[in-house]
Amino acid sequence: MPNEPAGCRLLVTRPAELAAPLARRLREAGHRPVCLPLLEIRPLDTPIPALIPDTLLIFVSPSAVRHGLPRLLPLAEGVRLAAIGRGTARAIEAALGRPPDILPASRFDSAGLLAEPALQAVAGQPVLIVRGRGGREELATGLRERGARVDYLEVYERRRNTVSAELARLLDANALDAVLITSGEILEALADQAGEARRDRLLALPLVVIHPRQAALAQNLGFRRIISATSGSDEAIIEALQRLECAP
Repeated sequence: MPNEPAGCRLLVTRPAELAAPLARRLREAGHRPVCLPLLEIRPLDTPIPALIPDTLLIFVSPSAVRHGLPRLLPLAEGVRLAAIGRGTARAIEAALGRPPDILPASRFDSAGLLAEPALQAVAGQPVLIVRGRGGREELATGLRERGARVDYLEVYERRRNTVSAELARLLDANALDAVLITSGEILEALADQAGEARRDRLLALPLVVIHPRQAALAQNLGFRRIISATSGSDEAIIEALQRLECAP
């Protein structure tokens, strides 16, 4: 129908390897994604430890699965897998043909995973957290306080892309209805690359975030309309977009 809304022109700032599936879902929902990766994911050639039987492997992101799981196969006897969120769980299932053993019931972050019954009595449990370089410490700290033996396997790093010229073009042309960010690091990179000259144009755009920490950071940066999705899943992001006037 010619009078139907055309959907939101949404700036998707995820790394390229994670943006394509979301962009496809957004188009299917009637939106117009504009992909501008603020970060690049680069694999690290980290030595892989020999897994002790009954180790708990925790993957903190789809990138951790993509760059870590193939190097850990075949899994040692009794190894269990945990995912911090649904996207990570889907990546595990795609790789192994089965879901992870542990997934948070509702809150998809470190606190949600730590609340799971399977992670309460972990004294003496060997745990390997598969993540990117320089991740948050909340999960490891919580498990160590319960007596678990926690190590890290860092299999990728995040590097900032220089996209200031393209971002300037989009802001100057009023080519965006809203912005989606999925990490505080991405949000900081976005604010930096917009620069002072276009800062007000950026802050005037609705900002969709996927975690309360990002909402707090966005408020401190001066964003005037912040829309919080209930999680980082494609479904939650699309649901949050329904609160925008440009939604189909």
